[in-house]
Amino acid sequence: LSPRPGASYGVLPRPCRALVLLNPQSGAGRALEDFQAVVQPMLADADIAPTIFITERPHHAQEKVRDEDLSQWDTLVVMSGDGLLHEVVNGLMERPDWEEAMKKPLCILPGGSGNALAASINYYAGNDHVAKKKLLTNCTFILCKGLHTQMDLVSLSTASGKRLFSFLGFGWGFIADVDIDSEKYRRLGNARFTLGTLQCLARLRVYQGHLSYLPVATEQGTPPAPRDPPVPIANGQALSAVGTEVPGEGALPADSLLVPLGQPVPAHWAVVPEEEFVCVYAIYQSHLGSNLLMAPAARLHDGCIHLFYVQAGISRVALLKIFLAMARGTHLDLNCPHLHYVPVRAFRLEPRGSAGVMTVDGEALACEPVQG
Repeated sequence: LSPRPGASYGVLPRPCRALVLLNPQSGAGRALEDFQAVVQPMLADADIAPTIFITERPHHAQEKVRDEDLSQWDTLVVMSGDGLLHEVVNGLMERPDWEEAMKKPLCILPGGSGNALAASINYYAGNDHVAKKKLLTNCTFILCKGLHTQMDLVSLSTASGKRLFSFLGFGWGFIADVDIDSEKYRRLGNARFTLGTLQCLARLRVYQGHLSYLPVATEQGTPPAPRDPPVPIANGQALSAVGTEVPGEGALPADSLLVPLGQPVPAHWAVVPEEEFVCVYAIYQSHLGSNLLMAPAARLHDGCIHLFYVQAGISRVALLKIFLAMARGTHLDLNCPHLHYVPVRAFRLEPRGSAGVMTVDGEALACEPVQG
């Protein structure tokens, strides 16, 4: 694995102590079996001693990392889908010593259905596209080599006052529907998304709302806002909320690019004139799933939110073509007039009504105004 220009790689200590947070129900339910068969022998060879923590309920991992003395481990390893890492990130951000806790290298080992972050890291590392056990082997190998670098974290706030930290993406509309509606096919592994996509295509919905954003290029003609040094995450990356400044010891990062929800967006923001959408997705990694290369230009710490939206009026055939092309990352080459892509630093979405569902890192969220 050769470091990319500008990436800072570090090496974990040897011997290395790892807390492995594992959800045995994730994906097709084979995470523990795969850990014992594939991961454990590699860790033994690399002098990495794992402490395995099996999650038994939602938010179990979040509570564990929020309350635990983390000094006894050199790295935190998540063997599951992206949802468990979302819990871990938010658990770390709930700690009074979150700034220090966020320096603990994090590692994702794919054990879920989508495995978007694991696929993204495999892509950034310059490896061939692989899935399933080959992807697990590649990610474990990065952990064994002790490589870590930085990763952006996006700060999301909702109208009801929730504050969430997200490492992968925020969705509303078609993609969010597929994510949540296909939960019942979890035992199929990645195939659940194919089935979910076909079902959602059959009953294609249109969502109404307002979308606005701060393009990367325009920040009132000023250079980008000062960014705190990002934080490490082994085989993954560090977590620095996009464009934030820390207002005081222990306080969470301020959303310095945002005005409160309920106030109009600043004048230098762009407002999308259309108000009917099939899908809005803000992604900060390259992959939406192990077989979906949604944002080929994304990098782990590019300070950028890659915003995609699909306007109403698109045909089912055209939408299906986009998702088929996304397997190769060539969907923008289709020049579909309904598909729009813009790199942004911040965004706001105000749905009209509360129908439908939103997702953050693949986890369901009530439908309400949100900005990040």
